[in-house]
Amino acid sequence: MIAAMVELVDAVPVEVLEVMVADALASIPAILRSQIENLAIIIDDESPPGPLYGLYEGVPLTRRGDYSATMPDRITIFLATLCAASGSADELALRVRTTVLHEVGHHFGIGEARLAELGWA
Repeated sequence: MIAAMVELVDAVPVEVLEVMVADALASIPAILRSQIENLAIIIDDESPPGPLYGLYEGVPLTRRGDYSATMPDRITIFLATLCAASGSADELALRVRTTVLHEVGHHFGIGEARLAELGWA
């Protein structure tokens, strides 16, 4: 399993994943995309152990009060984990899209149950 993961990660450079992330963000309707605020998206090419594809860290838009002079919220996308779970480039692109939408959903304050209903889990 480790050898296959390394092989897939080597075959998918960070720049390719950046394009997939940008495509996923572009698929969000413009009216919603324009509401994304103070958010950084980071690609972790090593990934922590476990099945985590992405992680949102921050204060969702629905819970922000006085939110000035604050570090950006972060979405981290875990390249190695996504590659290890994907059997093809198409499957990887779909997993990346779902992961990005899922984590952006958390930025908007959407919970796990609703994300699952939307197909973003």
